[in-house]
Amino acid sequence: MTTALVVGLGAVGTRAARQLIDTPAVDRLLLADRDDTQLAEVAEALGPDATAIDFAPGDPIPSDVDVIATALPGGVDHTVVSAAIAAGVPVASSDDEHDAIEQLRALSPNARGADVTIAVGCGLAPGLADVLASHAATMFEKVDEIRVARTGWGGPACVDTVRHERRVLVHTWHDGSWREEHPHGDNLVWFPEPIGGRDCRTVTGSTALLVDAFGAVPRLSLQVGEPPKRGRFRRRFGDEGEWGAARVDVWGRRDGTLDCVVYGVVERTAVAAGTVLAVTAARLGGALEPRLNQPGVHGLASLVTPVPFLAELAQRGVRAASFEGVAVA
Repeated sequence: MTTALVVGLGAVGTRAARQLIDTPAVDRLLLADRDDTQLAEVAEALGPDATAIDFAPGDPIPSDVDVIATALPGGVDHTVVSAAIAAGVPVASSDDEHDAIEQLRALSPNARGADVTIAVGCGLAPGLADVLASHAATMFEKVDEIRVARTGWGGPACVDTVRHERRVLVHTWHDGSWREEHPHGDNLVWFPEPIGGRDCRTVTGSTALLVDAFGAVPRLSLQVGEPPKRGRFRRRFGDEGEWGAARVDVWGRRDGTLDCVVYGVVERTAVAAGTVLAVTAARLGGALEPRLNQPGVHGLASLVTPVPFLAELAQRGVRAASFEGVAVA
């Protein structure tokens, strides 16, 4: 049986907590959040197996915790992950901001030395989209390009992250090296219905996690949609947020010809991200099989086997599908 700690009870963290409490092998769920009112509401809603605790980033990890899931604003995870490595406890983090991911990746030598597995970018994209790219890549003899696009927001912190990423210098992966570019204008990306066409812009974001998994692929890129205007996003307890989507295009050679596989997923962003975070944490903690045990800091494309991971998500209501028809270059 597993004791899990969820740190950060915004839209994504709350969904992750709900998924973990419904996982049979998780017999005890600890909850922590800086908002005492939110913490009390979530603990009460989840029932007697969920316990609110006084824990904040920088505190020692409780001795009886088997795994931690963090859903905190960008950059805050680093303190929790550092303490978890020292305590020998695996962590699943939903942080998707570029600088924050780089800070977590820098902890990989420490994690390997402590024999601890840290999963980063556990959300819709990065996260589920990266696993879909890994699945699609197995269909080709040689992969030439992977494009990931996402629209939708899990909460106010997610909106702030996307807004920041869209206006800073962009680092893209071309022919085996990084290329720095100024932000370009938006491109129209078509997501599965009912999302349809959305304006998206290339960002650095979690591209490094794609490079970790697909460094031999000549071109890797990530695009995100335009976030809502300031003041238009309101968080209410129990609100699953707006609908989001991810699209993954993988180009390559098979049977001697150029071909493309396109996967897509549509779900409420917080639901998809929270479910991915929970399933990853459950596997890190041994509450789901196969257990994830690969010491170091990894994105999901480098860490999980796609088919069983996607099957578990589908059982929990988060399903991906392939686009049919002729892909357009």
